[in-house]
Amino acid sequence: MAEHPLDRSGSPQDPYLNQRAGNSLDGPIDPAAVDVAADRNSDRQPRSTRRLLLPGKTCWRRERADRVALLIDCADYFAAVKVALEQARRSILIVGWSFDPRTRLTPAASSLHEPSTIGGVLRAVKARRPELEIRLLIWDMVWPLSASREFTPERIRLELGAAIHYVLDSSLPFGACQHQKIVVIDDRLAFCGGSDFETNRWDTAAHRDVEPCRRLPSGQCYPARHDVMMLVDGAAARALGDLARERWRHATGESLEPLEQDNSASFWPEALRPTLSDTDIGIARTLPTIAGQAPVRESEALYLAAIAAACEIVYLESQYFTSRSIAEALAARLREPSGPEIVVVGSGHSPNLFDRATMDTTRRVLLAELERADRYGRLHVCAPYTEGGKPILVHSKVAVFDDWLLRVGSCNLNNRSFGYDSECDLAIEATPNQAHMRSVIRRIRNGLLGHHAGRSAEDFESAIRISGSIVAVLEDPDLVSPLRLRTLLPSRFGWLERLIAGWHIGDPASVEDAWRPWRRCEAKP
Repeated sequence: MAEHPLDRSGSPQDPYLNQRAGNSLDGPIDPAAVDVAADRNSDRQPRSTRRLLLPGKTCWRRERADRVALLIDCADYFAAVKVALEQARRSILIVGWSFDPRTRLTPAASSLHEPSTIGGVLRAVKARRPELEIRLLIWDMVWPLSASREFTPERIRLELGAAIHYVLDSSLPFGACQHQKIVVIDDRLAFCGGSDFETNRWDTAAHRDVEPCRRLPSGQCYPARHDVMMLVDGAAARALGDLARERWRHATGESLEPLEQDNSASFWPEALRPTLSDTDIGIARTLPTIAGQAPVRESEALYLAAIAAACEIVYLESQYFTSRSIAEALAARLREPSGPEIVVVGSGHSPNLFDRATMDTTRRVLLAELERADRYGRLHVCAPYTEGGKPILVHSKVAVFDDWLLRVGSCNLNNRSFGYDSECDLAIEATPNQAHMRSVIRRIRNGLLGHHAGRSAEDFESAIRISGSIVAVLEDPDLVSPLRLRTLLPSRFGWLERLIAGWHIGDPASVEDAWRPWRRCEAKP
């Protein structure tokens, strides 16, 4: 029998999983092994027992997951989702920003007898189980984005076949994105995070300068890319199924019934070890005003509440950083004499010219404001690079607050993610007496920092224990090479950049200002 595609024992079938020693975040963690590396949080009084995940305010629902796994980068995500899709019996629901059936899920696999593309996997599982319902709900992209797509919706439908339902979601206000990234399998497993099924998503945790499998269908190489997904089961997976069905109903008018609960066999990929078990999962959404319904801004509310409550460290990964409300909340904490350290990880620059002119420009202006607010030297903004000095595109949307809140999803730190597009994040909140969960959250944060710096989580934990400051560790060139994790400094800007940032060009905050950028203008850009 062939080795399991997710086997972490060194199977030659997929040598790309967990290539960085000491940087695996998907296995059970021994609290005793982490306690020696606990940062300065451990010496402080525990935070208030007041919960931040409040259904109806900072999240939609809070549901239990029997198992949770964090999947760092798409080599691990695609391998896990392939195994899960092949186990589906009754329903597959995929909600996404984009979809290309040519996306290779396991490009390193040598087998010629099994499909490796997402389109091939879906067709194969449908052929084996004709009763299986497969539905894909993908954003109906506006021009000029749609014009730049090599694979048109018609070609995608032809590639998938008539038995698989492929629907474009045009139900949102014009210009708003369907940006949620969700895969639900039989209401028993659900993935949620930052990645779609696109041909330029796959990469390993090593982010090699030369990676033969990191190629487009044309054969052209694409840059290194970082992303994060979360896998849940149990009631949390069923809740994401409810969310996906509601999005389907709104887009198509068709109401889908929830599946009857079936606990006959585990759907969890056998070789994937959970990061946590028996954990409450908060589901936070963004939805714009639709058909007279009030907008949903749970994602922004949870961010603002968590920033206000953090005592020691705010760690953020985001593709964009242009939100005025987030920048002001962080600046307020930086002005406090004993506020938290703030670490932001993003790309050195955006990959396309429009985003460089708009999103990157606004980020430069907001970073300059944060620098002015950083009276006590607690801010560090950086971008990861490969060993050879090539930029890594940070596409993840991750936040860790102290050691008690972890969130992963599709929501960027920009205006449109908080009020104009549709978004979905998953959040885990530890109480003060949940020492094991807090140690796991710490290790996830330190593991991500090590991931970006090319060091192990253990290296970071040891250095933080000694220095008592994450910012100090990141700014120590003996510990973190400034060539691998480079500090982002706000460059000089003039009246045009201030205009772009003040009007938040390309980044509307709501339906009300979508085509009226002057309404976004701030007195202080």
